[in-house]
Amino acid sequence: MRAHYLQHVPFEGLGSIDTWLQDAGYHITSTQLYGSIYFPKVEDVDLLVVMGGPMSINDEVNYPWLVEEKKFIKNIIETGKSTLGICLGAQLIANSMGAKVLKNPEKEIGWIPIRATKLENNTVFQFPEEIEVFHWHGETFSLPLGAVQIAESKGCKNQAFQINTNVIGLQFHLETTPELVREIVNNCRDELVDGEYIQTEMSILSAPQERYNAINKLMGNVLEYIHQKDG
Repeated sequence: MRAHYLQHVPFEGLGSIDTWLQDAGYHITSTQLYGSIYFPKVEDVDLLVVMGGPMSINDEVNYPWLVEEKKFIKNIIETGKSTLGICLGAQLIANSMGAKVLKNPEKEIGWIPIRATKLENNTVFQFPEEIEVFHWHGETFSLPLGAVQIAESKGCKNQAFQINTNVIGLQFHLETTPELVREIVNNCRDELVDGEYIQTEMSILSAPQERYNAINKLMGNVLEYIHQKDG
Protein backbone atom coordinates (compact mmCIF):
# COMPACT_ATOMS: atom_id res chain seq x y z
CA MET A 1 0.00 0.00 0.00
CA ARG A 2 1.32 3.40 -1.01
CA ALA A 3 0.37 6.71 0.61
CA HIS A 4 1.39 10.06 -0.84
CA TYR A 5 0.90 13.42 0.83
CA LEU A 6 0.99 16.97 -0.51
CA GLN A 7 2.58 19.47 1.89
CA HIS A 8 2.29 23.23 1.31
CA VAL A 9 4.41 24.72 4.10
CA PRO A 10 7.10 23.20 6.35
CA PHE A 11 5.12 23.80 9.54
CA GLU A 12 1.98 21.86 8.55
CA GLY A 13 3.12 18.25 8.43
CA LEU A 14 1.37 14.93 8.88
CA GLY A 15 1.23 14.95 12.67
CA SER A 16 -0.61 11.89 13.96
CA ILE A 17 -1.34 10.76 10.39
CA ASP A 18 2.28 9.69 10.04
CA THR A 19 2.06 7.23 12.93
CA TRP A 20 -1.23 5.81 11.68
CA LEU A 21 0.08 5.27 8.15
CA GLN A 22 3.22 3.55 9.41
CA ASP A 23 1.25 1.30 11.75
CA ALA A 24 -1.10 0.40 8.87
CA GLY A 25 1.85 -0.67 6.72
CA TYR A 26 1.86 2.11 4.13
CA HIS A 27 4.95 3.13 2.19
CA ILE A 28 4.91 6.94 2.49
CA THR A 29 6.07 9.43 -0.13
CA SER A 30 5.48 13.17 -0.38
CA THR A 31 5.50 16.32 -2.46
CA GLN A 32 6.75 19.46 -0.67
CA LEU A 33 5.28 22.14 -2.90
CA TYR A 34 7.25 24.88 -1.13
CA GLY A 35 10.45 23.24 -2.40
CA SER A 36 9.89 21.36 -5.63
CA ILE A 37 6.91 20.40 -7.74
CA TYR A 38 6.70 16.67 -8.24
CA PHE A 39 3.57 14.58 -8.61
CA PRO A 40 3.76 10.78 -8.83
CA LYS A 41 1.88 8.72 -11.37
CA VAL A 42 -1.72 8.18 -10.32
CA GLU A 43 -1.24 4.41 -10.50
CA ASP A 44 1.56 4.67 -7.92
CA VAL A 45 -0.77 6.07 -5.24
CA ASP A 46 -3.32 4.13 -3.18
CA LEU A 47 -4.09 6.87 -0.63
CA LEU A 48 -3.63 10.62 -1.10
CA VAL A 49 -3.50 13.06 1.83
CA VAL A 50 -3.65 16.80 1.05
CA MET A 51 -2.40 18.93 3.93
CA GLY A 52 -3.18 22.49 5.03
CA GLY A 53 -1.46 25.80 4.44
CA PRO A 54 -1.95 29.56 4.90
CA MET A 55 -2.39 30.39 1.19
CA SER A 56 -5.69 30.59 -0.67
CA ILE A 57 -6.47 27.98 -3.29
CA ASN A 58 -7.58 30.90 -5.49
CA ASP A 59 -4.13 32.53 -5.47
CA GLU A 60 -2.78 30.86 -8.58
CA VAL A 61 -0.76 33.95 -9.53
CA ASN A 62 1.53 33.74 -6.51
CA TYR A 63 1.35 29.94 -6.31
CA PRO A 64 1.21 28.73 -9.94
CA TRP A 65 1.70 25.10 -8.86
CA LEU A 66 -1.89 25.18 -7.59
CA VAL A 67 -3.10 24.64 -11.16
CA GLU A 68 -1.18 21.40 -11.58
CA GLU A 69 -1.97 20.29 -8.03
CA LYS A 70 -5.72 20.60 -8.60
CA LYS A 71 -5.45 18.55 -11.80
CA PHE A 72 -3.52 15.86 -9.93
CA ILE A 73 -6.09 15.72 -7.11
CA LYS A 74 -8.96 15.51 -9.62
CA ASN A 75 -7.25 12.64 -11.46
CA ILE A 76 -6.68 10.77 -8.18
CA ILE A 77 -10.33 11.10 -7.17
CA GLU A 78 -11.73 10.23 -10.59
CA THR A 79 -9.74 6.99 -10.62
CA GLY A 80 -11.38 5.95 -7.34
CA LYS A 81 -8.39 6.40 -5.04
CA SER A 82 -8.90 7.07 -1.33
CA THR A 83 -8.34 10.77 -0.64
CA LEU A 84 -8.24 12.89 2.51
CA GLY A 85 -8.04 16.69 2.57
CA ILE A 86 -7.33 18.81 5.63
CA CYS A 87 -8.20 22.53 5.80
CA LEU A 88 -6.58 23.92 2.63
CA GLY A 89 -6.53 20.32 1.42
CA ALA A 90 -10.31 20.03 1.78
CA GLN A 91 -10.72 23.29 -0.13
CA LEU A 92 -8.45 21.97 -2.88
CA ILE A 93 -10.51 18.80 -3.17
CA ALA A 94 -13.74 20.80 -3.29
CA ASN A 95 -12.43 23.18 -5.93
CA SER A 96 -10.86 20.37 -7.97
CA MET A 97 -14.30 18.79 -8.15
CA GLY A 98 -16.02 21.99 -9.29
CA ALA A 99 -16.99 23.73 -6.03
CA LYS A 100 -16.23 27.32 -5.07
CA VAL A 101 -13.87 28.38 -2.28
CA LEU A 102 -14.57 31.79 -0.80
CA LYS A 103 -14.06 33.91 2.30
CA ASN A 104 -15.98 32.65 5.34
CA PRO A 105 -17.96 35.31 7.25
CA GLU A 106 -15.81 34.52 10.30
CA LYS A 107 -12.26 33.29 10.79
CA GLU A 108 -12.04 30.24 13.02
CA ILE A 109 -8.78 29.93 14.94
CA GLY A 110 -8.39 27.76 18.02
CA TRP A 111 -10.29 24.97 19.73
CA ILE A 112 -13.89 25.20 18.56
CA PRO A 113 -16.61 22.51 18.58
CA ILE A 114 -17.94 20.92 15.43
CA ARG A 115 -21.18 18.95 15.22
CA ALA A 116 -22.11 15.91 13.20
CA THR A 117 -24.66 16.71 10.53
CA LYS A 118 -27.89 14.86 11.17
CA LEU A 119 -28.30 12.38 8.34
CA GLU A 120 -30.32 9.25 7.74
CA ASN A 121 -27.52 7.89 5.56
CA ASN A 122 -25.62 5.31 7.63
CA THR A 123 -23.04 4.67 4.92
CA VAL A 124 -21.20 7.98 5.48
CA PHE A 125 -18.53 8.55 8.11
CA GLN A 126 -20.11 9.20 11.50
CA PHE A 127 -18.64 12.03 13.58
CA PRO A 128 -19.41 12.33 17.30
CA GLU A 129 -22.48 14.41 18.05
CA GLU A 130 -20.10 17.19 19.11
CA ILE A 131 -16.34 17.38 19.62
CA GLU A 132 -13.85 20.21 20.19
CA VAL A 133 -11.29 20.30 17.36
CA PHE A 134 -8.49 22.57 16.20
CA HIS A 135 -9.15 25.20 13.49
CA TRP A 136 -7.10 27.75 11.59
CA HIS A 137 -8.92 29.04 8.53
CA GLY A 138 -10.58 32.09 7.04
CA GLU A 139 -12.10 30.55 3.91
CA THR A 140 -14.75 27.93 3.30
CA PHE A 141 -16.06 25.82 0.43
CA SER A 142 -19.33 25.04 -1.23
CA LEU A 143 -20.11 21.35 -1.59
CA PRO A 144 -18.90 19.61 -4.75
CA LEU A 145 -21.50 17.87 -6.89
CA GLY A 146 -22.43 14.57 -5.27
CA ALA A 147 -20.83 15.42 -1.92
CA VAL A 148 -22.58 14.91 1.42
CA GLN A 149 -22.04 17.37 4.25
CA ILE A 150 -21.04 15.43 7.40
CA ALA A 151 -20.04 18.15 9.93
CA GLU A 152 -20.75 21.79 10.71
CA SER A 153 -20.06 24.50 13.30
CA LYS A 154 -21.66 27.75 14.42
CA GLY A 155 -19.02 29.82 12.66
CA CYS A 156 -18.72 27.79 9.45
CA LYS A 157 -21.52 25.79 7.86
CA ASN A 158 -19.49 23.38 5.74
CA GLN A 159 -16.92 21.77 8.04
CA ALA A 160 -16.62 18.37 6.42
CA PHE A 161 -17.88 16.53 3.36
CA GLN A 162 -17.70 13.11 1.79
CA ILE A 163 -17.77 12.03 -1.85
CA ASN A 164 -18.82 8.41 -2.36
CA THR A 165 -17.10 6.29 0.31
CA ASN A 166 -13.46 7.06 -0.45
CA VAL A 167 -13.07 10.86 -0.31
CA ILE A 168 -13.33 13.02 2.82
CA GLY A 169 -12.55 16.73 3.24
CA LEU A 170 -12.10 18.26 6.70
CA GLN A 171 -12.02 22.03 7.23
CA PHE A 172 -10.45 21.42 10.66
CA HIS A 173 -7.34 19.66 11.95
CA LEU A 174 -7.60 16.26 13.64
CA GLU A 175 -3.96 15.36 12.99
CA THR A 176 -2.46 18.14 15.04
CA THR A 177 -0.11 17.64 17.96
CA PRO A 178 1.21 20.10 20.58
CA GLU A 179 4.35 20.50 18.46
CA LEU A 180 2.38 21.29 15.30
CA VAL A 181 0.18 23.79 17.15
CA ARG A 182 3.24 25.63 18.44
CA GLU A 183 4.66 25.69 14.90
CA ILE A 184 1.54 27.17 13.33
CA VAL A 185 1.23 29.74 16.14
CA ASN A 186 4.87 30.75 15.67
CA ASN A 187 4.38 31.19 11.92
CA CYS A 188 0.87 32.69 11.83
CA ARG A 189 0.39 34.55 15.12
CA ASP A 190 -0.30 37.79 13.24
CA GLU A 191 -3.77 36.35 12.56
CA LEU A 192 -4.58 36.19 16.28
CA VAL A 193 -6.69 39.35 16.37
CA ASP A 194 -10.00 40.03 18.09
CA GLY A 195 -12.80 37.93 16.65
CA GLU A 196 -15.79 35.93 17.82
CA TYR A 197 -14.15 32.65 16.79
CA ILE A 198 -10.49 33.60 17.25
CA GLN A 199 -8.86 32.50 20.50
CA THR A 200 -5.79 33.91 22.20
CA GLU A 201 -2.37 32.34 21.87
CA MET A 202 -2.47 31.34 25.54
CA SER A 203 -5.84 29.66 25.16
CA ILE A 204 -4.71 27.77 22.05
CA LEU A 205 -1.46 26.54 23.58
CA SER A 206 -2.95 25.55 26.94
CA ALA A 207 -5.11 22.72 25.55
CA PRO A 208 -4.67 19.54 27.64
CA GLN A 209 -3.11 16.42 26.16
CA GLU A 210 -6.45 14.62 26.46
CA ARG A 211 -7.87 16.92 23.80
CA TYR A 212 -5.10 15.99 21.39
CA ASN A 213 -5.61 12.32 22.19
CA ALA A 214 -9.31 12.63 21.32
CA ILE A 215 -8.83 14.32 17.96
CA ASN A 216 -5.93 12.04 16.98
CA LYS A 217 -8.10 9.01 17.74
CA LEU A 218 -10.85 10.48 15.56
CA MET A 219 -8.28 11.11 12.81
CA GLY A 220 -7.42 7.43 12.99
CA ASN A 221 -11.09 6.53 12.60
CA VAL A 222 -11.36 8.71 9.47
CA LEU A 223 -8.24 7.11 7.99
CA GLU A 224 -9.47 3.62 8.80
CA TYR A 225 -12.75 4.43 7.04
CA ILE A 226 -11.15 5.51 3.77
CA HIS A 227 -8.34 2.94 4.08
CA GLN A 228 -10.97 0.20 3.87
CA LYS A 229 -11.95 1.61 0.49
CA ASP A 230 -8.46 1.21 -1.01
CA GLY A 231 -8.48 -0.82 -4.17
